[in-house]
Amino acid sequence: MAKKITVPAELIRTEITKLFPDARCELHYSTNLELLIAIILSAQTTDESVNKTTPNLFSKYHTVADYADAPLSEIEEAIRHLGLYQNKAAFIQKTGMMLRDQFGGVIPSDQKELEKLPGVGRKTANVYLSEWHHIPRIAVDTHVSRVSVRLGLAAEGDSPEQIEQKLMKQYPEKDWIDLHHKLIFFGRYFCTAKRPKCAVCPLYSICKKPLL
Repeated sequence: MAKKITVPAELIRTEITKLFPDARCELHYSTNLELLIAIILSAQTTDESVNKTTPNLFSKYHTVADYADAPLSEIEEAIRHLGLYQNKAAFIQKTGMMLRDQFGGVIPSDQKELEKLPGVGRKTANVYLSEWHHIPRIAVDTHVSRVSVRLGLAAEGDSPEQIEQKLMKQYPEKDWIDLHHKLIFFGRYFCTAKRPKCAVCPLYSICKKPLL
């Protein structure tokens, strides 16, 4: 049975759909390994920056073994223009090793198994599962967190997991993936952290933290 949606929650989904009807994952990839690596690289970095870096990276490394066997310094050099590149390079190399040695070279499709990989937390796993396997998930990043609190879908101080649970309770499972992308777009391009477009926001009347 579909979960009952409160009027504010339905209004939010309707209005952000009008603003961003074609919201989608903006990371560029062609294989599930490329997707996983791109998601790991996207932590605290814009998708645009990741997309500028991955063509060179993906041209050098094609398989799990490529990442596992590559000298760490080479991976660092390939992604050095990204923030936290040294940590991310280590995560990528160790993920390659773990996938090769413990998972037979296959990226797991189980949430808990995915989260065992270096650099893969709940958000990263949710993004991967929803994007590659189309498993209903709501990945909560900084954009989703900020928008959810401002619009009253979550409370100030809620953890990403608490926000995830609240959103899943307020929307039907069939809408989770699409909603996740639309909330990200709304937070990334409209309800931004420093200069939100409050003056033209269709949801201004229900906003809990208006800046105008």
